[in-house]
Amino acid sequence: MLGEARVGDRIRVLKGGRSYEGILMPRSELGDDRHVVIKLDNGYNIGVEVSNARVERLAPAEEPYSRAFPEPEFSPEKPEITILGTGGTIASKIDYKTGAVHPSFTAAEIINAVPELADVARVKTKLLFNILSENMTPEHWKKIASEVAKELNGDAYGVVVAHGTDTMSFTASALAFMLKNLTKPVIFVGSQRSSDRPSSDAALNLIAAAKVACSELAEVVVVMHAQSSDTTCAIHRATKVRKMHSSRRDAFKSINALPLGEVGEDVRLFGSYRRRSEGEVYADTRLEERVALFKVYPGVSEELLEYCVDRYKGIVLEGTGLGHVPENLLPAIERAREEGVAVVMTTTTLYGRVDMKVYSTGRRLLNLGVIPGEDMLPEVAYVKLMHVLGITQNYEEVRGLMLRSLAGEITERSLADAFY
Repeated sequence: MLGEARVGDRIRVLKGGRSYEGILMPRSELGDDRHVVIKLDNGYNIGVEVSNARVERLAPAEEPYSRAFPEPEFSPEKPEITILGTGGTIASKIDYKTGAVHPSFTAAEIINAVPELADVARVKTKLLFNILSENMTPEHWKKIASEVAKELNGDAYGVVVAHGTDTMSFTASALAFMLKNLTKPVIFVGSQRSSDRPSSDAALNLIAAAKVACSELAEVVVVMHAQSSDTTCAIHRATKVRKMHSSRRDAFKSINALPLGEVGEDVRLFGSYRRRSEGEVYADTRLEERVALFKVYPGVSEELLEYCVDRYKGIVLEGTGLGHVPENLLPAIERAREEGVAVVMTTTTLYGRVDMKVYSTGRRLLNLGVIPGEDMLPEVAYVKLMHVLGITQNYEEVRGLMLRSLAGEITERSLADAFY
């Protein structure tokens, strides 16, 4: 059906009076032999059903992608930053001959792909691992935190962590809690769309992240597109950001807070933020991994919560409204308190804060020892509880730390303009 055409070849498919021309791509694992996938010259992929079609091979595949780029030349006057690779769309390149996706992470490769970075800083790179962000674990968080601290205590003026977007806010908030005495900026960055697509956000995000790495900021932040167009990037505090859309380039939003700044030609910081200083950074990687994130919903079985009480040292509830649960869960929560399992309440609404004194259900939960999560995002409370229980499992000490803002995760009062 395809004749001599092979993956990577340039082909033309003539079907129904229409012509489709581009690079023959490998089929996905769910594909079938009745269709071909072609990467058009505009960068987008289309699938074409090839029965009753004529396929012409126009040119053989080009040589596989080569990593042999010359070492970039940097101005010695520029600050040095380290870019750590952990995987994700931003740190990969597609070989159209084989269809393989492999890391593109030497300094030479990155500067070749985004030459504007050389105008911002001297770039040093290190690939820690190359995994999909859904496969991130607390062990990966610990390694990233330790490597970031090592770089910050060396020559790095700032550190950029390239990460897959799906769980980036988890890892970023974990580092915000684990990195102590932070004196320089740590920027998490990713891309919603791969670099082979015309609409890729990878280059602008990476340039903006490098600029923030050279700024006076000394916090862990996430830098991503602020608008769907290539205009500016927003700087989000790591403990206040969430991915709010599966595919938009401006998917990341600050929740219950305003962004710390924006990046266009220059970095603009506003509001209250930690400033660059001197001193040694260290990573406190103690984490209690036996923590559950439990979503409350109509009809939820008490058996699920009983299971968590039996097996975990901490539970973060994603409750309804101001911080409520159905009555059938109350006995399990009472037993959690008796058995020393810390329970923290957050809200499914994401925006707003928990206030468990308003209604009788909330007051009952307070009497059972549930700790209000204030305006923390559920996933941030989850990561924070892991961190706090790694430090202490004394209930009063856990309660005190959970109610105190350790990395900007709790705001003193809700801001009206933070809901948008």
